[in-house]
Amino acid sequence: MSLGFLDVFAATTRAPTRASVAMVRSAVNANMGTMLARCHNSAMPSDAISSPRVRIQPQPFDVAQEIAALQAGDPRVGAVCTFVGTVRDRNTPSAAGSVQTMELEHYPGMTEKSIEAMVDAAFARFDILGARVVHRVGVLRPTDGVVLVVVTSAHRGQSFQACEFLMDYLKTQAPFWKKEQTADGAHWVDARVSDDAALARWGIEARNA
Repeated sequence: MSLGFLDVFAATTRAPTRASVAMVRSAVNANMGTMLARCHNSAMPSDAISSPRVRIQPQPFDVAQEIAALQAGDPRVGAVCTFVGTVRDRNTPSAAGSVQTMELEHYPGMTEKSIEAMVDAAFARFDILGARVVHRVGVLRPTDGVVLVVVTSAHRGQSFQACEFLMDYLKTQAPFWKKEQTADGAHWVDARVSDDAALARWGIEARNA
């Protein structure tokens, strides 16, 4: 299985430049209708960009508030699994304090659509009742929350698996561009081979090599 509708981002997935980002954004804008049609499916709501399942925002998220909104008094829920990803101050154990900030950029609309498709895939694979993804953009600092995934289900096993599946998917396939600011200057963050391998275990081709 592969994510064909993300092919347009291949040129910037690994160490993009400002020029290449601008080029890809221009191409996406010119072909937005076709690309959105390719990533759309019958299970996706027509107002997917404003769907409460996926939200992209610069401001911090409130974990307890997001859990409460997803659960919303549903008596079927017996398990709630959450994952919070935060900004590290290093890329390797020996490089403490090397990362000063992390800047994330995205393509509004297209990013939400692609993550909506990932949530649809999670519902198709696992017996879950609800799922929510909140991802931040902009300039973030070490210890700041970057991404929140919340999944509800009747039993814990399905929530654990779906949460892990969504994070593996998001880590390699969500169309975000990440740039680290260090004492040696700024550089774009490459996708890691280990992230590709994590997604591959679900039978999905990462296409980041």
